[in-house]
Amino acid sequence: MSSSIPGPRDLPNSRHDLSTYWGRVKHSADICDPRTLFTSSAQLEQSKSLLSAYKHGALPSMTPSLWTAKKVCDATLHPDTGTPVFLPLRMSAFIFSNLLVTAGMLQPNLTTRGVIAWQITNQTLNVCINSANANKSSPLSYSQLATSFVLAVSASCGVAVGLGKVVAGLKKVGRGVSPGLKMVLGRLVPFAAVATAGVVNVGLMRGGEIAAGIDVFAKKISADEGGSAESLGKSRKAAILAVGETAVSRVLNATPIMVIPPLLLMRLQRSSWLKKRPRLVVPVNIGLIFTTSVFALPLALGAFPQRQAVNAESLEKEFWGRGGEGGLVEFNRGI
Repeated sequence: MSSSIPGPRDLPNSRHDLSTYWGRVKHSADICDPRTLFTSSAQLEQSKSLLSAYKHGALPSMTPSLWTAKKVCDATLHPDTGTPVFLPLRMSAFIFSNLLVTAGMLQPNLTTRGVIAWQITNQTLNVCINSANANKSSPLSYSQLATSFVLAVSASCGVAVGLGKVVAGLKKVGRGVSPGLKMVLGRLVPFAAVATAGVVNVGLMRGGEIAAGIDVFAKKISADEGGSAESLGKSRKAAILAVGETAVSRVLNATPIMVIPPLLLMRLQRSSWLKKRPRLVVPVNIGLIFTTSVFALPLALGAFPQRQAVNAESLEKEFWGRGGEGGLVEFNRGI
């Protein structure tokens, strides 16, 4: 994030109105823009230099080139450390890094071994993304990361295999459930597993933040400025809110990606066109997932602000009366 670049003058948070949902969606679309993945090291340094010049008063106002530089830094740099996030784990790469994993989980008629293998692969990717983009003011140890990974894998595999057996049992005994509904339920099992494990994964991976708290800052008086560079301290209540909102956004992101493509594919598989072309099932599945992901990711990320502002009195007593504009403090929610 561009907020990690030092300087006495703060950058505007966004060219879009982040107080509205659609403004945050547009901002998230900028962060998720895959074109930023092709930014070279020289271009990144040039973008940082431009933003640094603005923050030190050398440039009087935001220009199109400054907005482009801010977009590059927002999509590339971690907001806490100021270092580039590993490329495959950036949100701008999420559509591609998540594509094959999701396609694997949504394959029709997976065996139990296949279900477990793809759930492990998915949770491995989730752990990496969560760790790379989490609030770094309270990092997890390697032992905590390993424990979180094992528990998240256990949760996802347990839900996927368990619900799969329940649906298979319904098919055998036919408890008043139509064949079409049984097929729909079977296709939605991966969604239930991913949604459950996603919440568990975020909670476990970022449990250290809840235990130790995260940095909070006084909100600037100007609405166009970011948060203060000086932390007021660490708040556990802010961490609980940040982790909770991130977990909800993960479920919101998984819902369209894990629900719409399998239901559309099920309908297409009944068509004579796809029946005559069974080799196209996998490409069609990947295409549906990709198209849904392009629209779903910004919509999910826009559900909550990246920098969340709350009343100082809603946090621990040590922050009471120390808020900035309107008595508010803010913190990095993480992604």
